[in-house]
Amino acid sequence: MDHSTHHADPAHDLAADQHGGGPHDRHAAGASWPMAAKATLHCLTGCAVGEILGMVVGTALMWGNVPTMVLAIALAFVFGYSFTLFAVRRAGLDLKTAIKVALAADTVSIAVMELIDNGIIALVPGAMDANLTEGLFWSALLGSLAVAFLVTTPLNKWMIGRGKGHAVVHAYH
Repeated sequence: MDHSTHHADPAHDLAADQHGGGPHDRHAAGASWPMAAKATLHCLTGCAVGEILGMVVGTALMWGNVPTMVLAIALAFVFGYSFTLFAVRRAGLDLKTAIKVALAADTVSIAVMELIDNGIIALVPGAMDANLTEGLFWSALLGSLAVAFLVTTPLNKWMIGRGKGHAVVHAYH
């Protein structure tokens, strides 16, 4: 089957991708590690901005651990989705389709990153109680983001190889 051309209707492409048989089946031949790392880094960038902002705001306002983590997770999803949303909007997608693409591309990746990231921060003794001027705060946060990247990259490789996750976005780059 020739996949060198794309359908003219992006909404059709998204629907086809979600149910199989779409133009991204070409990824099934195998997603490369560089492709997976790039997709993970893109997702991690948005997550990191939101996560760091949430942790900094919650810590600066002297909130408890739970409200700080909730804010950090919420902002990680907001920033993670927004990076993809803005990119596919720039590529010409209407807002409704762009939102669908961002949700399809990033939800699993962001969720796994946040689970790993916040799990590590919660497990590092004293990390949740450290303030912004302490090395423990920053080393736990940055270290947890690095581990989240390492864990999520193989997941993204697997998903892209099956036409899921960031493979949905590739048609619009």
